[in-house]
Amino acid sequence: MKKIISTDKAPAAIGPYSQAIEINGLVFTSGVIPIIPETGELETGSIEAQAEQALKNLAALLQEAGTSTDKTIKTTVFIKNMDDFAKVNEVYAKYFTSDFPARSCVEVARLPKDVLIEIEAIAEK
Repeated sequence: MKKIISTDKAPAAIGPYSQAIEINGLVFTSGVIPIIPETGELETGSIEAQAEQALKNLAALLQEAGTSTDKTIKTTVFIKNMDDFAKVNEVYAKYFTSDFPARSCVEVARLPKDVLIEIEAIAEK
């Protein structure tokens, strides 16, 4: 049975989609961008600051779903500039510390609200 996951500790959906879906013991998140949930404002700082906020939001969404970054099995990271790959990795390593999930990292031309990074995940319950 499909369960919709929603929390105010991560950015609200900005379109016709759910923040996350749980089905068959797996949690699938939508892409999370660096919006500060408490204010609704974008984190507009460096790639490191935006990555930190996006990962903080992702961790909160996973927690709401009853899972965590430790149980994440796959992430997809969308970045505006592949030159930021190493900087993103430094921040990413604070949230994924062992038994790393599989991951794709893709440079894209543009992201919602012109942010520098968006991250989605699949985790087990």
